[in-house]
Amino acid sequence: MAKKAKRTEGSSHRENAWNAVYDLVRSIPPGRVMTYGQIALCIEPLSARAVGWALNCCPEDVPWQRVVNSRGACSTDRIAHLQTGLQQSLLEREGIEFNERGQLDLARYRWYPD
Repeated sequence: MAKKAKRTEGSSHRENAWNAVYDLVRSIPPGRVMTYGQIALCIEPLSARAVGWALNCCPEDVPWQRVVNSRGACSTDRIAHLQTGLQQSLLEREGIEFNERGQLDLARYRWYPD
């Protein structure tokens, strides 16, 4: 019985954390990005990997493409249900430029919430 209550509590905690991720990502302006790790630091004790998992199944109104890895590159090309190059294409439509290695300039495009 105690295990079941603990599982429910953990599920609720995860849901609250993921909703915090979604709210933060929704606030990133077009043409700007945050990193998985940057978001994790804003929503402790979440890890960068947990931010990625949250965005892997986010609601349609969350601009997931605005979250990149710590090198300023897209990490979504390895996800089976997403078209290769989709994230970079969506960011380019927002005016973000990538170099020949597929990286954007984090010093230029990184957004910091208030």
